[in-house]
Amino acid sequence: MTRKSPPRQLARIAWPAMLLLASAACGGNYPNSTFLPNTEFNRDVTSLWNTMLLWGTVVFVIVEVILIAAIVRYRRRPNSPEPEQVHGNTAMEITWTVLPLFILAIIAVPTVRNIWKYQGEAPADALQVQVIGHQWWWEFRYPQYKITTANELYIQANRAVRFELQTVDVIHSFWIPALGGKRDLVNNRTNILWFTPDSTGEQGFIGSCNEYCGSSHANMRFRAYTVNAANFESWAKHQAANAVYPPPAPVVPAAAAVPTSNIGAATQDPATVTPPAPAAPSTGYEFPREQLGAHLVPGTPLPASLKFNEALLANASAERGLQTYSRSACIGCHKIRGNPSSMGILGPDLTHIASRHTIAAGLFPNDAKHMAYWIKNAVTMKPGAKMQVFGIGEMDAVMKRPMTTQGGLTDEQIADVVAYLRTLK
Repeated sequence: MTRKSPPRQLARIAWPAMLLLASAACGGNYPNSTFLPNTEFNRDVTSLWNTMLLWGTVVFVIVEVILIAAIVRYRRRPNSPEPEQVHGNTAMEITWTVLPLFILAIIAVPTVRNIWKYQGEAPADALQVQVIGHQWWWEFRYPQYKITTANELYIQANRAVRFELQTVDVIHSFWIPALGGKRDLVNNRTNILWFTPDSTGEQGFIGSCNEYCGSSHANMRFRAYTVNAANFESWAKHQAANAVYPPPAPVVPAAAAVPTSNIGAATQDPATVTPPAPAAPSTGYEFPREQLGAHLVPGTPLPASLKFNEALLANASAERGLQTYSRSACIGCHKIRGNPSSMGILGPDLTHIASRHTIAAGLFPNDAKHMAYWIKNAVTMKPGAKMQVFGIGEMDAVMKRPMTTQGGLTDEQIADVVAYLRTLK
C-alpha cells in the first residue's frame, strides 16, 4: 500500500489556498484605503509604499537567486569531498551590510521628509480644527468659527485643514485612512497634522482611534465629511448659533404683488392669489443622508438584554422633555448653548445634536429609538462608556447597583427627553 507523504498533502492544500488569497486581493471596493489619492498626504504615502515595494522586491529577488544558486552549486553529491571550512569572508560581510544601509537611506530620507512636512506649517488660509480625544469619543473645535461639536467632522474640499491634536486622558491616535494621518494624541503635548482634501468632492469618510486606549477603543469612531465652500459656510454659521427651543415658526411670505406694468391687461383679485408655501426654518447644511455610503451607516445591533417601550416615542412631549432634561444629571456633563441650565463640559456638546447622523461616537444611528436606548443604559450599549445610567432599575456599572427613582428616569421621561433633543437641529 502506497502512503502519501505529509509534505505532498500539505502542498495539495497550500496551492489552492494561495490562489484563493491572491484572487481575493485583486478586486473589491475599499473606501477606507489609505492609498486613495484624495489628498497630497495619501499620494505621498502611496509613493513611499511603491518605493518600499520596489526595493523590497529587488532585495527579495537578489537574495532568492543567490540562495537557489548556492543550493544548486554546492549541493551534496555522491563521493564528493568535505567542503572547505572557512571562518568568514570580510568583503562579502561588508557588502551585505552596506547595501541594506543604502536601501534604507533611500526609504528613510523621503519618509522623514514627509513626516516633517505634514506636521509643519500648513498653508496660511487653512481651516483650523482642534481635535481632543476622550475615552471614548472625539471633540472637534473650530476656533475660526467659534464652533464646538462631537464625533462628526466637517471640512472643506480643496482647502487645507490643520489639526491640533490633544488628549484629556490616555494616548489616542487620529486617523482618517482615505484622507490622511495617522498621528498620535499625547498627554501634555500638541501634535500637528495637515492635508488638503483636493480630490474628494462631497463625500463621507470614516475616522477612528488607532492606539489602544481602553475597553471601548474599537468603538471610538467618527465621521468626516468633505463639502464645498458654500455648504461648509452654511453648516458653520448654523452650528455657531445657539440651539433654539421651541423651534421658530415657519415664515409665511407676503402674497405676491400683482403686476401692473401691462396697462389694459386683465388683473387678478389679490384675494384669489395663492401665497407660496410656508418656508421651513433654516437649519443650516447637513450632509445628505442619501449620499452616505453603506460603510458610513452604523449596523451595531441593540443589546438583547436592554428593553424599552418604543411605543412611548410616538406621543412624547418635547416640552416635558426640556423640563426633565434641565432638572436631570445630564446638565452636569453636557452643554446646550441656549439652555442656561445645561453648561457641562465633561461630555459631548449637544447644542445641535439632532443635526448629526450618529451617536455614541459613530456606533449607532442618530434616531429616536437608538437615542432612547442610549439614555436608558449607555454602558450596556457601549462597554466602558462613562455616561451615567438613567433607566430606573437598570444596573449602574459604576455604582454597582440598580438605578433608583432618585436620579433615574422612567421610559416615558426618557421618551420626552428624546423628543426634546430631536428638536435641536
